[in-house]
Amino acid sequence: MSSDLRVSFGFVCPGTNSTTMAANIKNTDLLALKSYITAADSTQYNAVSSSTLILDLSHSNLHQRHAEIRFDKHDTIDELRRRIHQKSGTPPCSQHLQLKSSGVTIYEIAPETESGRMLGYFNLPHGANVHCIDIDPHSKSAGGAYEDTSLVEKFTLTDEEYNKRKGTLRDWSRKQKENDPEFSLRKHAREHAELVEAKRLYRESGEVKNGFELDEATGVIVRSEVDEEVEKEKVNVAESEFGEETIQHLSLGARCQVQPGGRRGEIAYLGPIEELGGGGYWVGVILDEPVGKTDGTVKSGVRYFEAPGANRGGFFRGKNVEAGDFPEIDIMDSEDEL
Repeated sequence: MSSDLRVSFGFVCPGTNSTTMAANIKNTDLLALKSYITAADSTQYNAVSSSTLILDLSHSNLHQRHAEIRFDKHDTIDELRRRIHQKSGTPPCSQHLQLKSSGVTIYEIAPETESGRMLGYFNLPHGANVHCIDIDPHSKSAGGAYEDTSLVEKFTLTDEEYNKRKGTLRDWSRKQKENDPEFSLRKHAREHAELVEAKRLYRESGEVKNGFELDEATGVIVRSEVDEEVEKEKVNVAESEFGEETIQHLSLGARCQVQPGGRRGEIAYLGPIEELGGGGYWVGVILDEPVGKTDGTVKSGVRYFEAPGANRGGFFRGKNVEAGDFPEIDIMDSEDEL
């Protein structure tokens, strides 16, 4: 187990003997955790080839640490520098290396030092650390340039510029509307999902889903020709289910009870909400208890009413809401004996 993980759990501090630390730990759960984590420490490298050396790489300008990088003991310092260059961007001529074991520096290798010597010469144990100090005062890795994303200039595009671009989703959607004035991305996404599901059903069971048919020429599932009368009937049914008449028995500010669950609250919004599934008319309710899913805002960010918490509001169909004398339930006022 690496020393970093030990330190993060408070088992070993730099310069502190691990036996002394263990003696100071009184919490039995912590001791059990320590035993579990360190149980395989003595055998974790047993399966490693005798010619392999596993090292951790760190860098003076970077927070990142590359753990358990495999080398061959016949690899030279040149190869070590090349690997560090790949991972950190610091060229070999700017690398001052410190070879450490258990936090103690064993060797220091300056950039100008002859580097054809093999790693096996240094007799490093598995898990030793090679720390690279970037001596270039103008290094691009200094100051977080390689890790701080806030320093990266973000690509931005105004609506006007985006509208002028060809081949974008907006451009494609605009062309679809030219051919079909009733086209919308929501409708397209729904129809595409239905087609994918129909193809899956046919592939797995050979069954053709309602509204689709098998194209004899291509052997592919396609949407059936639309029966205008059937479609009109569907629209009429939808309007009767979600139309304005479904909320006419309700009024703003009225106490109500919502099903399922008999949830109680106060009506805070009555009207259409196109952003919610199926569109049509909805009832916004501020619930007495935190059993809702919104604060009065829909996913698009539009706010229709204001609830006192993220789970104190909900949107419901009119058929599920009953207005009347529904006072808040006092959980302390119960006829049941404790």
